Amino acid sequence: MSWLRLTAWVGNLALALGVLILLFVAFELWGTSITTQLHQDALRQQFDHELAGGPKDGATPTTASELPTPNGALSPGASPAEGQPIGTIDIPEIGVNYVVIQGTSTTDLELGPGHYMNTPLPGQPGNAAIAGHRTTYLRPFYNLNELTPGDPIYITTTQGRFEYDVTSAQSVQPTDVAVLDPTSTPTLTLTTCTPRYSAAQRLVVVATLVTPPAPATTSNHPLDRNQSVPIASTGGLGVRTGWPWPAVGWGSAALGIATALFRLGRRRQRRSARLGMITAGFLLALLPLYFFFESITPLLPPSF
Repeated sequence: MSWLRLTAWVGNLALALGVLILLFVAFELWGTSITTQLHQDALRQQFDHELAGGPKDGATPTTASELPTPNGALSPGASPAEGQPIGTIDIPEIGVNYVVIQGTSTTDLELGPGHYMNTPLPGQPGNAAIAGHRTTYLRPFYNLNELTPGDPIYITTTQGRFEYDVTSAQSVQPTDVAVLDPTSTPTLTLTTCTPRYSAAQRLVVVATLVTPPAPATTSNHPLDRNQSVPIASTGGLGVRTGWPWPAVGWGSAALGIATALFRLGRRRQRRSARLGMITAGFLLALLPLYFFFESITPLLPPSF
């Protein structure tokens, strides 16, 4: 292979890698939102169905026996199963309105804001905590830094609608779990990565319940104070987990399609035909490329 051909080959490879990196960045910032929005739509339908069996006319149950139980909803003496909707969070000041699910694992937070399973449910006595992504997966907490003391946060669960007012905000290290400690005052703690597009620290917004609390239910996930875990996850946002084989499979499929059509296009004599084949190869490779990006994301360092 001549130096000229080698240089051209290296240049084409660098160009292809550059395009791949740009596409991955676009996927992280915008493509992940597609999946999350679909999940949010389904979760909202499920939670609305659960609310239909709950208290009428805005009434709040006063005993655990009054809580609804269908479809994984809150049952007496137990917290919801992981991945199930526990309620909605509405922050008018920053345009937030999402379904909150139970759990803060990597998979959980791809569905929307997640409730720390080792804390009380929102609206109940104690320190209820919720984590959310800052710039990916529909970026629910993108503008969390804009909240100021006194701003209201509304949480709706099967136990009723609760208002919290923001009291403070701070940045902490990812391993600082002290903000999840129990509190004597009913509190809501929101956590996300900070600064934007970085997982260096965690932004923590604290709010105090200003409406009457709901009856407490039993938590099956007590906080282990001897365990060092990232603030945005008890095994979730700060810790990536996943298997490499799906990424290898989808990546190979995308590469195979693009390579085959690229080579076929180069055999065409007419320039327009070559360009058409190369474009077709790129478009056909987009679908497996999407799933490649989706499967490789859990293998990367902490998300933001």
